[in-house]
Amino acid sequence: MLLLILGVILLVLKWAAIGPVAEWSWWWVLAPFPLAALWWWIADATGYTRRKAMEREEARKQARKEDSRKRLKGFRSDRF
Repeated sequence: MLLLILGVILLVLKWAAIGPVAEWSWWWVLAPFPLAALWWWIADATGYTRRKAMEREEARKQARKEDSRKRLKGFRSDRF
């Protein structure tokens, strides 16, 4: 994602002719886009993307379990 953001920023700077980026070759300005595509391909091929998604899902499950336990504990103490 950082490469994509960098690419967009460089593209805007080159198009608007701002700063030293205006004098750079278009190859340097557009280079982050294929690098981002390469990173996404490598991340998908190695399973990095799937692992990170599973970690986020597991963290959500744990948070939901903890919230349920806290609510259940509060419910029991209110009644007795």
